[in-house]
Amino acid sequence: MNSHINLVKLSVGTESVEDMIHWQTQRSKQVSDGQYYHVTRMWPKREDELLAGGSIFWVIKGVILCRQRILGLTEHYRDDGIRRCAIMLDPGIVRVAATPKKAFQGWRYLQPADAPADLGAGQQHEESLPPALSKALADIGVR
Repeated sequence: MNSHINLVKLSVGTESVEDMIHWQTQRSKQVSDGQYYHVTRMWPKREDELLAGGSIFWVIKGVILCRQRILGLTEHYRDDGIRRCAIMLDPGIVRVAATPKKAFQGWRYLQPADAPADLGAGQQHEESLPPALSKALADIGVR
């Protein structure tokens, strides 16, 4: 039985979880299957573990605020002919406990034990705090 692994990735240019939801909804309307894919240059070497229940945890303004389940990986080619990895994501975005994360490039693996916990069902549809406030609260241990 495979245990799973997660990814953590910066959501560049995103101001809030709501902003990311809006952006992904618009992007999914631009592809024939209506699915949202995050395209990345590198193909994850730990594909089997990602597909065994992994999620991508999104960093917004220096704070991990949400995650999406990874549904699959597929090849994607742009005009330059270079093979890329399209990560198919569940359209459901799950809010997680705000967790500070320093900037980095690309994506990183995230062990399940190190992943922020999902917020309770009652908190999933609340409007997000401003990212700077979420970060300040997480920095002092208030989630």
